[in-house]
Amino acid sequence: MQIVITLIFIAAIIYSVWFLSTNKKVTVKNAVVAAEKDVSGILFYQRLNEDDKKRFLKEVNSFLQRIIITAINTSIADIDKIYVAISAVIPMFAFEGWEYPHLEEVLIYNDHFNMGFETEGNEDRNILGLVGTGVYKNKMLLSKPALQEGFNTNADKSNTAIHEFVHLIDGADGDTDGVPEILMDKKYVLPWMDLIHTEMEKMKDSHSDINPYGYTNKSEFFAVAAEYFFERPELFEDKHPELYKMMQQIFKTK
Repeated sequence: MQIVITLIFIAAIIYSVWFLSTNKKVTVKNAVVAAEKDVSGILFYQRLNEDDKKRFLKEVNSFLQRIIITAINTSIADIDKIYVAISAVIPMFAFEGWEYPHLEEVLIYNDHFNMGFETEGNEDRNILGLVGTGVYKNKMLLSKPALQEGFNTNADKSNTAIHEFVHLIDGADGDTDGVPEILMDKKYVLPWMDLIHTEMEKMKDSHSDINPYGYTNKSEFFAVAAEYFFERPELFEDKHPELYKMMQQIFKTK
């Protein structure tokens, strides 16, 4: 009798695992699918050759299938989800098949929010995006207007979603410190840190066109510089040639 009960228990466990796995696959099947028309206006995509364009689209769709994207007190269109996926793919495109190991879900809020995740009735709602911790571990939080502005405004040097994904890349080595060691050869670490120090001093004296938020710390500098690098590459190269070359080495965009 004990053997029968044990077998029933094991069967129940196997069924539960199968059931959860099946449900997860249903979510995947229902994920939005990006088409060429959805990414054709993205500058990064436009600069790729035909083979890489196909791979870019494949990587975007792979992200959409893996990661849950949830609207919080708002509605989101398919293109909003695609923007999230594009933001994830761009900085790691040179590393084919890369998956963000500590990301399970992206939460899209209806507006900018504060540290209490409130989007209404509070003047300190100045957060555009955030990599979650604590109960929000393995989640990213994004403001929908900030997400959309990152792709609807072509003349600026900002992209909030790319900024937050760069933070995830930065922290993948266990330390969010502005030095993405998983991407860098060790010989570049010290020169990179020296460059950060030099550029942050320029920002301190208002002699830089990089977002001054980058002066907060080295991690924020890396994130805002990456936004600029991917959004306005020609201008970034013209204004910051040494920094541009170093970021080419980091993101392998040569």
